[in-house]
Order: sequence, then structure tokens, then C-alpha cells
Amino acid sequence: MAGNIISINISEKKGVRKKPVDEVVINENCGLEGDAHASSGWHRQVSLLALESIKKMQEKGLDVKPGDFAENITTEGLDLISLPLGTKLSIGSDVIGEVSQIGKECHNRCAIYYQAGDCVMPKEGIFIKILKGGRIRKGDTIEVRNEK
Repeated sequence: MAGNIISINISEKKGVRKKPVDEVVINENCGLEGDAHASSGWHRQVSLLALESIKKMQEKGLDVKPGDFAENITTEGLDLISLPLGTKLSIGSDVIGEVSQIGKECHNRCAIYYQAGDCVMPKEGIFIKILKGGRIRKGDTIEVRNEK
């Protein structure tokens, strides 16, 4: 299984929509350089959300785009929520991540929730921890690694 990176998104503060960048360095056991959520020692270092999930919200009439759900990496062509915990992903030519959480509890309703009455990130977003860092670029491939 493989997909592509549609957008890479970072923000300096938590709780805000993220801005797209063309490329970024991901640090091992930390996350994206320049992103407020990057932190060593916890399992939600990088968040991923599928473009297909964003399109569901667009079909409800919302004017949303990649990064608006505060995801770090927007993917296309990869069924993220079907990936079991522990699945390893190759991102670009260097980075290796491991699925560490599927979905999340949304403690504070975000602006998207109030606009649409729903938000896809808590149900369809996933989180990975970074096992091997490197540089990723918009358009790079994300592949499920076949490791036992």
C-alpha cells in the first residue's frame, strides 16, 4: 500500500490551523522542525490526515483545505485508519514512522466542529512516532513497510 504527500503543514503554536511548506526536516523521536507539536518522549509526534477525509468535510459545504485540521501531513491514496497500531511507514526516501495512535479525543471543540457539527481529525486522523528522521517533500511517497 502506498500514497503520496499532498501537503506538509506546520504551526508555531498549538490549537491553530497549520500553514503549508514545500519541505521539512523530521527529527528522529521528535517530529517536524518548526512545528509546535514536535516533542520527544511522547507518541504523537506527527499527525496524518487523508485528503479523502478533508473532501468529506468539503462536501458538507465547508471551505477547508489541507492543514486546516492541524494535521502535519496530508496524504492521498492511503487508507490511514485501516493501518493497525505498530504499522511502519516509509515517508520519502529517508523517514520511517510507526503508527502510534488512531484518532484522538477532542477535548475542546474546534472551529471546524462548530461550523460543520463534526470534525474528521478525531476519527480519521492518525499519529506516528518517528523511528528515523530525514527530509520530506510535498509529492513524496508514503509506503507501508512489509516488516515482520
